[in-house]
Amino acid sequence: MWSLRRCYTRLSESGGMGYVYKIVGKILAVAFMAGILAGCGTMEKEEEKTSIRIGVSLYRGDDTFINNIRSELENCAKEYEQRHGVKVALDIQDAKGSQNVQNNQVERFISLGYDVMCINPVDRTAASAMIDKAMTAQIPVVFFNRQPVEEDMNRWDQLYYVGAAARESAVLQGNIVVDEYRKDPKSLDRNGDGVVSYVLLEGESSHQDSLIRTEWSIQTLKDGGVPIEKITGGIANWERSQASALMEQWLDQYPDKIELVVCNNDDMALGAIDALERAGIDKIKLVGIDATTPGQEAVRTGKLLGTVSADKEQYAGAIFSIAAAKALGKPVSEELSLEEDKYYWSPQEIMISP
Repeated sequence: MWSLRRCYTRLSESGGMGYVYKIVGKILAVAFMAGILAGCGTMEKEEEKTSIRIGVSLYRGDDTFINNIRSELENCAKEYEQRHGVKVALDIQDAKGSQNVQNNQVERFISLGYDVMCINPVDRTAASAMIDKAMTAQIPVVFFNRQPVEEDMNRWDQLYYVGAAARESAVLQGNIVVDEYRKDPKSLDRNGDGVVSYVLLEGESSHQDSLIRTEWSIQTLKDGGVPIEKITGGIANWERSQASALMEQWLDQYPDKIELVVCNNDDMALGAIDALERAGIDKIKLVGIDATTPGQEAVRTGKLLGTVSADKEQYAGAIFSIAAAKALGKPVSEELSLEEDKYYWSPQEIMISP
């Protein structure tokens, strides 16, 4: 059985000094059926069908978070085969950041008669063409991580989306900083001027998670009473190397001014850490999102103040569970509690440095 964990919920009031802070412990609220172990499917063994074929297209296979999800999907397929005796052909392709390549991968999945497609879109605003092809071929689609626009998602009842709610990610990230400031203001306001000066590393400009994470992370700091001042920010496209280059530039431009680095994901936080280590600086606080394997290690070693974790087993398990159901021609399990019958939001929690 799975448990959904929500570690921090904050409610803030606009105006005045009112701020309500509520910690919600682990919620043992949702039990999945016996077929789901570690998030890997809800189907009973299908008598008529002994194999299913699932095509998976990743926007970029070298994205650390996406690679984590890929590994979990492969685990799901293996466990499902062992538990149900249904052969799972999981064809995972890397679009390498090209929408044209991904379109060709979708066409190939369709030509091979795959039962279902799981797509991590390169361009969330360009999903319509892929949906057209899927609808014509009557092949259900599970989108994940990069959410197509609402108009596209509403075009067909065989379209699904699995992700982590971006606003929740951002609020949890902001709360990490708020808690640190309340515990020890000097740990963030190192020069003692009464203001926490920060820089912001953002993901892709067109990605909905980047936009929402940026807005609500900073808003949470303001709502939490952290006196902040933005020095600068930049687009690093979720990439460690780009973030490292930006951070190195900022350290040269604003020596001794940066006190906090807010990052839309862990890879960019790790890139900033790389630049700080090259400069021999270890006092600046950083926060990330995703709780990737290297991100978690950075938290454990104190290089990263904290990160936000979407349960990757449940995340990948939801993708696989929906895909397996559609491949077998069955309804999606009610245990997934889909919002609007098509959206699944993975539970999240924070990880903070000891």
